[in-house]
Amino acid sequence: MTRRDGRTLDHTTLEEMRRLAVERMRAGERPAAVAASFGLQRSWAYKIQAAVRGRGRGLKVLRARPATGRPRTLTPTQERQVFRWVHGKSPLQYGFDFGLWTRQVVQSLIAERFGVSLSLASIGTLLARLDLTVPKPLQRAYQRDPVAIATWQRERYPALVQQAKREGAEIAFWDESGFRADTVHGTTWSARGETPVVRVPGQRQRISAASAVTVKGAFWFVTYHGGLTGALFVTLLKRLMRGRRRPLHLVLDGLPAHKTNAVKTYVASTNGKLTLHVLPGYAPELNPDELVWSHAKRTGTARRPLQKGEALEARVHEQLASMQKNKALIRSFFRHPSVSYISDS
Repeated sequence: MTRRDGRTLDHTTLEEMRRLAVERMRAGERPAAVAASFGLQRSWAYKIQAAVRGRGRGLKVLRARPATGRPRTLTPTQERQVFRWVHGKSPLQYGFDFGLWTRQVVQSLIAERFGVSLSLASIGTLLARLDLTVPKPLQRAYQRDPVAIATWQRERYPALVQQAKREGAEIAFWDESGFRADTVHGTTWSARGETPVVRVPGQRQRISAASAVTVKGAFWFVTYHGGLTGALFVTLLKRLMRGRRRPLHLVLDGLPAHKTNAVKTYVASTNGKLTLHVLPGYAPELNPDELVWSHAKRTGTARRPLQKGEALEARVHEQLASMQKNKALIRSFFRHPSVSYISDS
């Protein structure tokens, strides 16, 4: 018969097994037979039989007792305080000259605030117990204005939606991006300790693109060479407005090329047909068009590098044209949490 390891059973189960075993042995059943019926060694039955003998002892000695062990160094209150330190805050706020949380930083802060010395292994165990992990952080410029961002989300954009409804106008989000043939996005599997190699074209092809998206899935795009200037931006805006019947409110970032006198003159010449709205500074996550570029770069040449003789401009144009036909894909970008403030205008 296969013997069972009692250490694999929980305390409540073991307590009930001990109680039943004693009752059966008191009824005349042999200890060896009782132990065998539970799949345990014969000595187990003799031990609990001896344990209940004696005056005033009885079955109470068979009860499960809380496991003893080394008590935690920090109190529950102190552990909650550690969570509050790390969650959503920066070590810079506590006088450190380093902006990322590490076990060493937490170790130093605990020693300073609580006068308790813990090993790095204990710090790691503590952070895991507090359900704190180490994901790659998002980068945020220190020049960001949280008040301006909140005002845009809660006041300016809702007011823009109401204005567009009164005017029968559309709202679109505009952004530009650059593509390079020799850039690799994403990760790939390889053997531990070996860096994988992805073959890319030796010729450094570059192309720029601009696009505008709406919450209903409309997607307009254009490709161009070089950087964006005020004059080029006016040219692109004219292409965007060509054949348009409804007024357009275009939301974009504060790039200098978007604010030149040439741009202002052109916008004024449309007599209200085109209006530009600038997003708060250093907050690209407010623009769903950023997600268009993220998707394009993760699924384009990142998935299939250019082949010999293939032009980057043609590949990017083909990919964006394919995305243009997929309204469901474009609408999905507006469901991202960072742009959840955007409502259907």
